[in-house]
Amino acid sequence: MSITPVKPSQLREVLAKAIPRRRPILVYSSPGIGKSSIVEQSCAESGVECIVMHPVVSDPTDFKGMPWIQDGTASFVPFGDLQQLLTANQPTVCFLDDLGQANSSVQAAVMQLILARRISGHRVSDHVTFVAATNRKTDFAAVSGLLEPLKGRFTTCLELKADSKEWRAWADRSAIAPEVIAFLQFRPELLSDFRGSADITVSPSPRGWEHVSELLAFDLDARTQIPCIQGAIGEGAATEFVAFLQVWSQMVGPDLILTSPDTAPIPTEISALCAVSTALAARVQKQSMPAYVRYLQRLCDEDRTEFAALSMKSCIARDANLSNTGAYVKAMSGPLGQILVGA
Repeated sequence: MSITPVKPSQLREVLAKAIPRRRPILVYSSPGIGKSSIVEQSCAESGVECIVMHPVVSDPTDFKGMPWIQDGTASFVPFGDLQQLLTANQPTVCFLDDLGQANSSVQAAVMQLILARRISGHRVSDHVTFVAATNRKTDFAAVSGLLEPLKGRFTTCLELKADSKEWRAWADRSAIAPEVIAFLQFRPELLSDFRGSADITVSPSPRGWEHVSELLAFDLDARTQIPCIQGAIGEGAATEFVAFLQVWSQMVGPDLILTSPDTAPIPTEISALCAVSTALAARVQKQSMPAYVRYLQRLCDEDRTEFAALSMKSCIARDANLSNTGAYVKAMSGPLGQILVGA
């Protein structure tokens, strides 16, 4: 029996409850899923200060203090991030990133901080919560493992998995290239398909697709663009994505649709429908909402309501003010509205 992984929204829910209670949480996953980003975003949303520590480049003195002799007495003097943990006077998260890459002596020092909240005679502030993240030994990420007593110090250890629906909601708000969003709507299983290797090869991951979006903005020559995309998400996914870009370049232009919604062609291929619905959601503005809704109604009439609904969801996620238009209100009273509310 395998452990049930959690989605990003579930992790954020756990962190929102655990941080105020000062309960330590460990998150693990394959590389590129977004562990660090979710922890840091959760802190920002809660107004909690986040101190990011990297145990893999630390030694035990970073967590127990620097040996010092004064007046014939030896002690450990805290410095740097440790000093901040001792003197914090507001809610603070100590985020131990890539903890599994640290050597055993550093992990042992961290273990004392998390359990006893005290080390070398120094006590951690009551305002501090510990959160840690790591990859797995099978991920070829230089993870040697976690000490068993250290794992037991965490209230829970959660495996994080990417979720295509949640990623799309994030992408709609984050200026990810519409080509990338449309492709992953068509091939959601390629959002995250990690295959560990000791060679210099990569696999599709949410982080990698974000990099693809950035590469598209470079406007590179096709001969240069292809190897760059391969270097971000791997050869297999890149081959499919580059082929999809050909569909994207040949699809019905969103400007034509928004100027002639009653006569603009409706694609028959699924990949082209994904491309058109996503491109429209990224382009529509308040003044073009009536034409946009008219085209979506035509999709519903052609039994393509699911594409119309996905487009409208992306549109409103990008700009919530568009839901205040008369065209949107009208659309919600018909078949499109019914599928959007789950009827």
